[in-house]
Amino acid sequence: MGTLLDDVVEAAGGRDRWTATRSVSADAVSGGELLDRKAPQDPQTRRITASAHEQRALTVPAGGPDRRVNFHSDRVAIEDLEGRFVADQYGVEKTFEGHTLDTPWTPFQRAHFGGYAMWNYLTTPFTLTFPGVQTWEIEPLEEEGETWRGLRAVMPSRFVTHSRAQEFYFGPDLLLRRHDYTVDIAGGFRAANYASEHVEVDGLIIPGRRRAYMCDKNYRVLRDRLMIWIDFSDFSTD
Repeated sequence: MGTLLDDVVEAAGGRDRWTATRSVSADAVSGGELLDRKAPQDPQTRRITASAHEQRALTVPAGGPDRRVNFHSDRVAIEDLEGRFVADQYGVEKTFEGHTLDTPWTPFQRAHFGGYAMWNYLTTPFTLTFPGVQTWEIEPLEEEGETWRGLRAVMPSRFVTHSRAQEFYFGPDLLLRRHDYTVDIAGGFRAANYASEHVEVDGLIIPGRRRAYMCDKNYRVLRDRLMIWIDFSDFSTD
């Protein structure tokens, strides 16, 4: 009998299909209270390409109509649309020390957040199988008239992510329903990120809609605090 992680990976398309995938791409429109506080942006559609086997994401356009952002776990690079270098910054993750929810972000900090967040959302649950990720099943969650099985994950230090410890909840179909974490780079507020409108993309099942709400200290969802919303469309794989 497989583990919960084995089962959810199989439900999302399976290890073999993921191994054969080099990247996942989607158009994305996003907003919410967090971005309004940190780095207000226009509601422009952006094309996100997330690498399947390393923490890397390309966002086009970003930082201007003739610019794109190439995110790596340790570097954020701004390039022109042909990929020519414009500017970069290493170690952006370290620059968030001391930030609160109201501390504004620089363009590099905004690009860093967007890069790692989009990469995580487009690659879960497959990246939970990466070396160094620790996972175990936890108590289920009763929500929306369903029982959602829970998985706790502790991420390795090489991952850039919201927080080292995170919890994932999966519906009766074993697809992701909710993702809990703290946003360490924004004062450590708690968030519950709901995943829905799953779509099949070349054999992979990926949520097309994300809604992340602030939670209280017991992870009770504050529905009037929509911190991030993301709508994905036009998926493809390479």
